[in-house]
Parts: sequence; structure tokens; C-alpha cells
Amino acid sequence: MAKLARLLKRLDRRRLPVHITPVARRFIETMAASSPFPTNTILRGLLDPRLTDRMLVLLSSKGQVFDPLLHNTVNATIVRGGEKINVIPSEVTVELDGRLLPEYTPTDAIGELRRLVGEDIEFEVIRHDPGPSEPDMGRFDTLAGILREADPDGIPVPLLFPAITDARFFSRLGIQTYGFLPMKLPAGFNFNQTIHAADERIPAEALSFGTEAIYKALQHFGPT
Repeated sequence: MAKLARLLKRLDRRRLPVHITPVARRFIETMAASSPFPTNTILRGLLDPRLTDRMLVLLSSKGQVFDPLLHNTVNATIVRGGEKINVIPSEVTVELDGRLLPEYTPTDAIGELRRLVGEDIEFEVIRHDPGPSEPDMGRFDTLAGILREADPDGIPVPLLFPAITDARFFSRLGIQTYGFLPMKLPAGFNFNQTIHAADERIPAEALSFGTEAIYKALQHFGPT
């Protein structure tokens, strides 16, 4: 149990190594180019692996969106141990939910975990749903043009989705998924806090904006 406690403590207090993927770099560079000082300097600092974690600390809660875009992440979700209060368990297991950046494998993540928590813990991959090995950004400029037409003040940026998506199933067929679901949200609307929350919602105007943009994308890529 003490070994498990040490494992959970290290996972809670320390990050896995920094990785700057091409999509994350383009995302952050675009944001930095459109941000005032000192925000632009902090954002560019995220792209220097020697400074990344320090910049995340400076960003505080605002850095939460960047953290899983720059590291492989692992969270403890299920713990199993003894069955009787007066018996020391012979084995304690913890199941970890890991999210991997593009081009990284479970073997890479296990190697990073071993360097973090030590060699005396056994790891086993229970399930792995691989995504595309390298995102194809070939259609990004076309989709960005649709957004600029719909919102001339908007700045399209690519975003690496830090959770999970059904796109992983399409990637097995060699299909690139872009996750093009635009929404023009009003100032002050905290979209991230509404995801899977009790009051999950988007404004009706955002739905109309996205529907029109998707329709234009279908017209562009559909048969002529």
C-alpha cells in the first residue's frame, strides 16, 4: 500500500516529459502571434522544452488547456487491493487511463512512467486504441477559409483534441478526421466547464453558425 501511495503521489505532482508535436506548435505559435505582451512571450516559452513546465505554472488555470497538448498524460482511475481489514493484500493494482500524443505508443508511455516512478512496478497494457500516426493538415487551409468568411475577425487555429474521439476508428481505415465543428461563442461563455456538466449546452446562435459553416464545407468537398 505504501508503494501505491508513492506511485499516486508522483503521478499527481510530476508531469511526464515535454513533447512539442507539429500541430501543437502551429496552434501555440498562431495564438502567440495574435496575443499582446506578456502573453505572447509566455506562449512562445511553452514551445521551449526547457521552459514549458515553468510557463504552465505561470499560466496557472489558463494553462490547463495546453498541458495535455504538450505531454503524454496518465491518470489513476481504478484501485484494487485487499478484501479483509485484517489481511495484508498480496497484490495491489491500479488502472491508469493514458492519453498519448500523435506518433507515441504505449511502450513510449511506459518508458516515461518507469523513469518517473521507478523500475519496481510492473506495467501491463490492457487496451490501446491507436490513432493516426501523424495528423494530415492538408485540408486545414480550406476549412480555415470557410471560418474567415463566416467570421472575418476570427483567427482559425488547429487544435489537438486532448481527450478521446471516435476519429480513432476512422483512422484504421486511413480516413483523416478534422473535427470541424465550429461555434461562435459569446464573450464570457466558459465552454470547457460545460462539457459533460449538469448544464451542458451551447447557445442557439453558436449552433446556427456551425451548421452554416459545415454546410459550406460540404458544398466545397461534395460533387460538383
